[in-house]
Amino acid sequence: MISRGLFRADRLIELSAGAKPVLALDTGTPVASLALFAGGRIVAHRTRPTTSHGAALPNTVAELLREAHLGLRDLGAVAVGIGPGSFTGLRVGLSYAKGVALATGCALAGIPSLDATALETLETHVNQAPIGAEICAIIDARKGEVYRALYRVVSNGLEKRLADAVIPVGRLGSELGESPILVGDATANDAATVMANRGQRVVVVDRQALDRRARTGALLGAARLALGDTDRIHSLEPLYVRPPDAVRPASAPAAQEGVWSAERKNSSGSM
Repeated sequence: MISRGLFRADRLIELSAGAKPVLALDTGTPVASLALFAGGRIVAHRTRPTTSHGAALPNTVAELLREAHLGLRDLGAVAVGIGPGSFTGLRVGLSYAKGVALATGCALAGIPSLDATALETLETHVNQAPIGAEICAIIDARKGEVYRALYRVVSNGLEKRLADAVIPVGRLGSELGESPILVGDATANDAATVMANRGQRVVVVDRQALDRRARTGALLGAARLALGDTDRIHSLEPLYVRPPDAVRPASAPAAQEGVWSAERKNSSGSM
């Protein structure tokens, strides 16, 4: 059974029929990803490295809207990447998205960043991802760890096999089947090296799917808007996956700290 909402792009566009324009943004990594969906297609997108998402985000959004000849009040929804990723970056993006929603009255849809990355991989590397293939989307979590989620390709999209979690890079290979597809930042190459040294076969695709995750995020947001499946502004929170170090129990056994999953933190907006 397909995971909720993780359909191929053509099906998402079909579901989005009649939806008003949707702005998508994800600031959970050092590369901001933004896209604008209108009239049944992606009409503008940006991927922009930045040292300050807060400073760069308003101008980049303005560029997208000018390119599409739209204004903020034309939006039906803002689809915002909720992580996992940089705690500060996620907060910046979510705060901006909530501000737009409050100011304009448009809807808000939280999009798990790894879901959007995996779907973008499926669309851009379709020849490498036949039915039954595994796609593992990962993002650097620092301290020798990665955020990861695992998906299986099915006829109409993706089935999510493992929920978002943070694990040591060295553990990743034990969770994956034969010849998985890894997509993410530089840590995807690090993980592939560890796995190759253990004799495991792995395919690493370029990081464009990660950097362009807002393109699929916009489609997911438009489909949710059309279906009336949006989030409450005041309750939507980032999908941090693990808590800050300051609140991690000091007495917890090391084995219990090895994996922090999305299942251990309730988060609205999951697709």
